[in-house]
Amino acid sequence: MNNSGYLCEKPMLSELRIENLALIESLALNFDESEGGGLIVMTGETGAGKSIMLRAINLLTGGRASADWIRNGAEMCSVEAVFEINPENKRLHALLEEGGFADEDSVIVRRTITTAGRSRLYVNGSLATTRQVAELTADLLSIASQHDHQQLLQANLHLDFLDTLGEHWREREELAAVFAGWMQRRAELADLKKQEQEKEQRRDFLKYQLDEIRNADVSDGEDEDLATEKKRLKSADVLIKLSRESYALFSTTLLDGLAQIRKNMEQLVSLDPGAVALAEELSGYSFLAEDHIAHLRHYRDSLESNPLRLERVTERLDQLQNLKRKYGVTLKEVLAFAENAEQELLFLENMEKRGQELEEEVRALERKACTLADSLSHRRQLTAREMEKAMGLELASLAFHQSGFSVHWQPVEKKPANLRAIGWDRIEFYFAANPGEPARPLAKVASGGELSRLMLALKCLLARRDMVETVIFDEVDAGIGGEAAEAVARKIQELAAHHQVFCITHLPQIAARGSLHFQVSKEVVGGRTLSTVIPLDREQRVRELGRMLAGDSVTEQTQAWAEELLHKGRVAA
Repeated sequence: MNNSGYLCEKPMLSELRIENLALIESLALNFDESEGGGLIVMTGETGAGKSIMLRAINLLTGGRASADWIRNGAEMCSVEAVFEINPENKRLHALLEEGGFADEDSVIVRRTITTAGRSRLYVNGSLATTRQVAELTADLLSIASQHDHQQLLQANLHLDFLDTLGEHWREREELAAVFAGWMQRRAELADLKKQEQEKEQRRDFLKYQLDEIRNADVSDGEDEDLATEKKRLKSADVLIKLSRESYALFSTTLLDGLAQIRKNMEQLVSLDPGAVALAEELSGYSFLAEDHIAHLRHYRDSLESNPLRLERVTERLDQLQNLKRKYGVTLKEVLAFAENAEQELLFLENMEKRGQELEEEVRALERKACTLADSLSHRRQLTAREMEKAMGLELASLAFHQSGFSVHWQPVEKKPANLRAIGWDRIEFYFAANPGEPARPLAKVASGGELSRLMLALKCLLARRDMVETVIFDEVDAGIGGEAAEAVARKIQELAAHHQVFCITHLPQIAARGSLHFQVSKEVVGGRTLSTVIPLDREQRVRELGRMLAGDSVTEQTQAWAEELLHKGRVAA
């Protein structure tokens, strides 16, 4: 199959730039020059720096960052990638729009790390959170490394594989939401029943508190007014004495003198019109003084020495202080306490009715959760049968002759007590590598090389389901050789027919099939070690394949074998 032009037409990772990351000083890679398919391979000696490339990609997906990764002597490192995106990937475009990032034909993701440990992520030039970047890149690329193989050994993750393959996550999330609501209502009902046992005691106590506040007939600010009155009552004798003395001074000669002043001013104005302003001002002062004298008289007459009233005010203040000590710092808080107590009393009165309502809600949510779980379980069983058939075909193409792959269902009685947020189902993948052997759990029978091929088979199945167009394999060929290596190479090339595939590999069979081949190597420049990544032409590829085949002992026969592998890879593409 010839896929010439694939990378220009399909979404992909088109550029990668790295500055001062570990042993890499400066690197700019362009991946849009591939001919004959979408398989890009990277090879090199162990320790040459291939893992740094994967570290760079992980940084762009929101992975953990460390200042220790910055190249010695540099203040900052940065990684940047350009992705051409699929216009049909509506979820990705929605994420870009929601995040406030420019929704264009490409996405530029950039990450910087400083020696101070500060890390920054950018999407299309705008600052982004780790979560936003993780969500975005989940739709841009998928990474499969040797560590991913271990997921196959964890039975609790097998249901995730199945639901991803069957596209059941929407139903699973709906079930989880209903299940959470069911659990919440059950907890509320249990709490209500516990409260009901203590209801009478609590109601009596609340009623006592409410009666104490209501019978006191409290008003906000009353205590402040009473405190002012108490102070006045305690000083009544002094106040009376001072006001009488002051009034006596005002009301003797001063009142007569003010009246005489007004008469004098009238006569003054009649003789000198120029004194009108002065006369009016003095007359005004005299009338104002008479008003003050009247107010003083009224104040004097209002005063009384009343020990009985003082006693009552003191008692009332003590009563209010007692309420504040029990129910709040201020009378406003005391009144608010009374309102809350009233509401709780009303709740207690309606508790029986609320309990009946909650029981109905719990039963309804339980029925809905069980129905959703039944529907999801049925769909999973259909997916499992399809998966077993598809995995059989995939594994056959990966040199597993007459192997067996099956989805084992643990027996679960379908009653509410056994329901979980993920449903009824507890599954585990079983595998038999050889004919005549019973299928057993993967963790007990699969070797490292077998796990690599099993994961590759799963990745191929999943790749046909999702919108991710770039798949990165990091030495997934570990532990594989011979016929299996050739089969894995064919399978990866098959996946590259409809995806952009990056493969960091030690297998010459895979490297020979790449449409682009990069070599990662180390060299010492100016007394410092540098990792470099260079694209190889045909002659360089033959030499690199020869090294992969025979190490330092390359012969003419090895070179011929490398030529043959490269030719076969191009023909197969």
